[in-house]
Amino acid sequence: MKWIQRGQRFLAVAMIMGWVLVFPVVQAAPAPVAPAPANSPARPKLLPPQAPATAAFIKGVRTHANADAFRIVLDMTAIPAFTVNAVEMPLQMEIELPDTVNQTPSTQLSFNDPFVENLRFVDLGGGRFKAVVSLKLPVAPKVSVMSSPTRLVIDLLKNYASKNEYVIAPGVVYRELIKGRPEGPVKSHVLEVDLKSGYALKPVLSNDSVVGTETLSEMAGRVDGVAMINGPYYMRNGEILGLMKIDRTLVSTPDIPRTSIGVTQQGKLVFDAPGFSGYIEMPDKSRIPIDGINRARGQSELILYNTYYAFWTLTSGGGTEYIVRDGRIVEIREDNSVIPDGAVVLSASGRTAWIMSGLKAGDRIKVIQTLGPVWDEIVHAVSAGPCLVKNGEIYVTTLGEEFGSDVAGGRAPRTAIGVTKEGKALLVVVDGRRRHSVGLTLLELAQFMLEQGAVEAMNLDGGGSSQMIIGRQIVNEPSDGRERRLGAGIAVIRTTNAK
Repeated sequence: MKWIQRGQRFLAVAMIMGWVLVFPVVQAAPAPVAPAPANSPARPKLLPPQAPATAAFIKGVRTHANADAFRIVLDMTAIPAFTVNAVEMPLQMEIELPDTVNQTPSTQLSFNDPFVENLRFVDLGGGRFKAVVSLKLPVAPKVSVMSSPTRLVIDLLKNYASKNEYVIAPGVVYRELIKGRPEGPVKSHVLEVDLKSGYALKPVLSNDSVVGTETLSEMAGRVDGVAMINGPYYMRNGEILGLMKIDRTLVSTPDIPRTSIGVTQQGKLVFDAPGFSGYIEMPDKSRIPIDGINRARGQSELILYNTYYAFWTLTSGGGTEYIVRDGRIVEIREDNSVIPDGAVVLSASGRTAWIMSGLKAGDRIKVIQTLGPVWDEIVHAVSAGPCLVKNGEIYVTTLGEEFGSDVAGGRAPRTAIGVTKEGKALLVVVDGRRRHSVGLTLLELAQFMLEQGAVEAMNLDGGGSSQMIIGRQIVNEPSDGRERRLGAGIAVIRTTNAK
């Protein structure tokens, strides 16, 4: 897409330092030279041009720092024409001061500041002189000149904000937000989707199955969607941790009820923490609980597998598997059964397998799966958590949803999803663990979602998983330095009414 330049990093300094600032000094024009009289003797050869006389001296340096800015003041005898340049690697600001001499006792000053490393004076010879400010984090510089007394003032602003907005399609707006904070800059990506304009949200499994992982770009390549973000937590083998529902079929179930987003038949978004209840009813009316859906079977468990899992159940002995179609057992196997279309496989082990051992092919059993009356009607669902915003207020449920420090601790790359009071979807990715963006805490993320207009919002998988793709283009910078292989994502798809 033409509206995004791939690979271009934004530094806060780009607001000023992205340009080369040139401050000219008016110089007197050279005096005209009288013509030589006729028959005059030849002029002697001129000597090579000499370096111009020194124009300015740096007599002193003073600094002042607070939470909002770091100020460097150069006391000078004169201010030459100077330029300000930004350098990204290493991160620094260079002020070229031609024909300048440093008369202070030091050529380098180091600072105990979270944003500014040091100031160095570099004499390059031939009248070339630089003042170099090495930075730990991006800043927004403001350079000004005072005439009485003569001073060059360099303000390095820590608190700043910028916003770029692009209309991706009718009803779909992408915003890139950058904000300087005392803890460091934060770069956020917000996709606002008007679901009434012909769009819907839908979970997408890696490789179109639970087992296995792939990058978000690979998932996006199979989906005719507008955009994608990463979604739920997952195991290394791709198994989804928590609730997932696709086209009314349960793909995964939660061990702990955690905040989930659901998509109704009308395309509206709802948020809650539904629990799962499942069981099979035997021919004698006794019930055996279902321990999970589409995950590895443990000891003395009953796991239900459907075609979202894989081609096989991938079990390895120690159990019995019942292939059930339309409420009737059509085949019984020991392990690693093929999962037929239109059927489920009930895989039992340990005591559960012993209880079911009397079943035979042809027996009728009932398979019950429910999330409750409201969520049973939900078409698509994804859980992650914790909750961030509820009823228009910050409501972070880290402890209640039993999250540890790997999710709740410190600033990190974050992904979140929410809905506005107008029913628009908000898909958010925050860069982190980068010099240009330090990330957000969960509380800061909740505040950010409120600022974007969310009345309901939840956290999704973050860290190196945090990623946003628009079209086929990655718009954020994954903290791993590359795309991570994921278990699933959430796509913005066009409906039949999309423009």
